Amino acid sequence: MEKDEHRYDYMLDMPYRKSLKRKNMSRTERAAQFGAFRALTGYEDEISETARLTDRRIELDEYHKSEIDRKLRYIFDNPKEEHNISVTYFVPDKRKSGGEYRTKNGTVKHINDYKRYILFTDGDRIMIDNIVGMERI
Repeated sequence: MEKDEHRYDYMLDMPYRKSLKRKNMSRTERAAQFGAFRALTGYEDEISETARLTDRRIELDEYHKSEIDRKLRYIFDNPKEEHNISVTYFVPDKRKSGGEYRTKNGTVKHINDYKRYILFTDGDRIMIDNIVGMERI
């Protein structure tokens, strides 16, 4: 084994020979050769996804549920009035547990009591079961 360890020792004292045909590469040019190499393709995306924060879904108590239900019932029972509302609702995340809360301001076009959603005049739909707050504006 010792014999193999020193097999190339004679090369240590050999002079460096520069090419006469090619110029020396700068540090930037040498580094650029390895710039496109990514051993862990997709790793940065996975790290970003893991680091992305989501909110926990709030479970409303009976009082808040009945308040939202009362406000929705009023809109449902008075379809001829124009109802401008601000709704805060939960949107579940498709990739991980949790989600985010959004607020929608708009005019109610229709409430579908059977499928449990609010349809706004701009075409947006919000599921009633995802609503955590609602106010008239």
